[in-house]
Amino acid sequence: MNKVEEQPPASALSWVSSAVDKILAPVLDLLDDFGATVLLAARAMTWLFRRPFRFAQFLTAFDFIGAGSTFIVGLVGLFTGMAFTISTIIGFRQFSAEGMVGGVVALALSRELAPVLAAVVVTARAGSTMASELGNMRVTEQIDAITTMGVSPVQYLVVPRIVATTLLLPALSIFFAIAGMLGAYVVAVSWQGIDPGVFIDKITQFVEMKDLRMLGTKGVIFGFIISTICCKKGFYASGGARGVGEATAKAVVASIVAIFAADQVTTTVMTDL
Repeated sequence: MNKVEEQPPASALSWVSSAVDKILAPVLDLLDDFGATVLLAARAMTWLFRRPFRFAQFLTAFDFIGAGSTFIVGLVGLFTGMAFTISTIIGFRQFSAEGMVGGVVALALSRELAPVLAAVVVTARAGSTMASELGNMRVTEQIDAITTMGVSPVQYLVVPRIVATTLLLPALSIFFAIAGMLGAYVVAVSWQGIDPGVFIDKITQFVEMKDLRMLGTKGVIFGFIISTICCKKGFYASGGARGVGEATAKAVVASIVAIFAADQVTTTVMTDL
């Protein structure tokens, strides 16, 4: 009597394939998203030098990103400088080195705090708005209408936003640093009684030209990164109002992660220069 061969309860190959798909799907989605972002940035750069130059769109973007973000950037910078100075004084007081607070705060602001936090503020305010605006235009077929009229939506909608953010974020970072140092001065000199001459002298002693160069360079890099990511998320949004909301949230999260990743790389590279 022949034995009946038992069939496996489930296909092992199918199970392995399903497990691999679940593991690789997020990686493939990330690579696809990264590739689409790079491609959009390349298209924007090619359209930047092609006519017609739509100056009205550039002025609108400059006003929204620059003038609209100045107050909130300065306010966050002021409180950041005050809070960081209080924490620094508490630590330095254990070694009777309160006089070094001005230089340490200025160095931290110029190299790390100002460009990173200014970029985060611009992302939260302007980046989210860019993503939601472009997303609404996509789901309501306004972008398709622009294309039908023979106008490149990348040139008309994306390029001004990327250029404005890239050029203005360094200036906003500098303004953040100035507001932060103002807050640091108030806390250190007015509240803690540190000699103002010593405070300012340590700033000039600690902060060098390479630190200011790092501040400006990070501003340019972060501005380009967050504007490209936010524009990409909104430009390719789908799924109606819910899809626009998801695209906006993903744009903010991806931009913040990219800011900190780029900050680490930029700091490592520029520290050795």
